[in-house]
Amino acid sequence: EKIKYYNPRVSYDGINWWLTVGVERKESIPTQSKDGVGIDLGIKELAICSDGNMYRNINKDKYVRKLIKRKKRLQRCLSRKYEMNKVGKKYVKTKNIIKLEKHLLKLNHRISNIRYNYLHQVTTDIIKREPSFIVIEDLNVRGMMKNRHLARSVQEEGFSTFRNMIEYKSLLNGIEVVIADRFYPSSKLCNNCGYKKVDLKLKDRTYICPKCGYKKDRDLNAALNLIDYKKKG
Repeated sequence: EKIKYYNPRVSYDGINWWLTVGVERKESIPTQSKDGVGIDLGIKELAICSDGNMYRNINKDKYVRKLIKRKKRLQRCLSRKYEMNKVGKKYVKTKNIIKLEKHLLKLNHRISNIRYNYLHQVTTDIIKREPSFIVIEDLNVRGMMKNRHLARSVQEEGFSTFRNMIEYKSLLNGIEVVIADRFYPSSKLCNNCGYKKVDLKLKDRTYICPKCGYKKDRDLNAALNLIDYKKKG
């Protein structure tokens, strides 16, 4: 197989130098052997798939929370150092401040790399199951970021990055990706009878249909509805 490499770029992130190269190759033959999978993204858990697979929110892990706590402590320390060395209206950088900034930059990269690596692991695991198609929601990330209660969690989860990874990895493996309409009520629909529960709240973690009595985990119910979205066309 002939692979073409093009557009090499060199970048520096403050700590490391990176070389990125574009790769051009032939399209893969679409996979037709297995069922599709619907993916519901959330705050409590990163992703719940219609086949029952669940991927945790790594930001809730003890190690990551410890790093975030250390980052906040460093930020406060750096802020105090700047105030202590303020001359008039200008902030003066001392050797200690430069040292702290370097330490903070390394810590930021460490946290970002853990999250990015985890997204790669999750998306690769989904692709390796070779679904015939993948259905994900067209989340309004900008709108979610305007909610001060959700903004930080949405940013940490990296929904946009997750979607980008799923799309390009699916393309490389010949898997169709379907983006459900932004206004499709996947969480509010009963996967058993189709009833729309308009008064469903964020705190309701179990979906209970008042019409047919169907009970299912809220996120799993949404993932199953995403599969139906593809089937209904």
